[in-house]
Amino acid sequence: MERGDGIDAVALHAAFVEAFADYLIGPFQLSVAQWPTFLGRQGVDLALSRVAMREGAPAAFCFVAPRPACGSWRLATMGAVPAARGTGAAPALLDDFIDRARQTGCRQVELECFAQNTRALRLYEGRGFRVVDALHGYELAAPGGDAAAAPPAVDLDDAFGWLEQCGIDLPLQVTPASLRALPGLLAFREGQAQVIVSLLGDQRLHVHSLLDREPGQQDAERLLRAVRRAHPRRSLHVPQLQRPGVGGEALERLGAKRLPLHQVWMRRGL
Repeated sequence: MERGDGIDAVALHAAFVEAFADYLIGPFQLSVAQWPTFLGRQGVDLALSRVAMREGAPAAFCFVAPRPACGSWRLATMGAVPAARGTGAAPALLDDFIDRARQTGCRQVELECFAQNTRALRLYEGRGFRVVDALHGYELAAPGGDAAAAPPAVDLDDAFGWLEQCGIDLPLQVTPASLRALPGLLAFREGQAQVIVSLLGDQRLHVHSLLDREPGQQDAERLLRAVRRAHPRRSLHVPQLQRPGVGGEALERLGAKRLPLHQVWMRRGL
């Protein structure tokens, strides 16, 4: 195994694309130019990540995203090129990931996995990972009508600080450690709820973070209605990272439909 920061970036990117060419949700359309942003979005520390080599080329990889505030390492992504599957490279990388996290003093390790990826789930469950929560994605058609005034935006540093101090357990990708890698973010808040969105060129309102600190999620529902009224021509899209109990129920009350595939958030104590 070699450290990820010692591998040529172009070769590592090529191995990643090859490994995920037959991925459950479709192949990754990720260029070399987009590679650094992807790693930043995943919180990857290449110095902590490990790569299994075969004939001088990356054959399998385990990318690590440390979460020091949680006392955790996150398995950001793991994969193997087709020729390396079944060789034991991926399980060896997973065992190494767990052992090194323990040696650094982590209390736990974590990951997200699509619930329909039964092969990966068997591997993780066999290593002691257990489900913390389901992570759903949502879609909702544009509301139509005339645009209303948008609610006052919240400064992003304020929004990130609010998230960091919310006291609710969240997957890394909906926290500031990951969100800071995304361009064009807007944040809005209503009572105990906050949403962070982006308006991209595909006519969708992308919800990157939605959190309501109250169980009833009424503030989240009001906030989403207000943001959608300000953008009546945009459909709403939420990736498969939303915990139902901190915002997902508000989305469903608005009429949002869960995406067919969903993830599970898993942890293993050390």
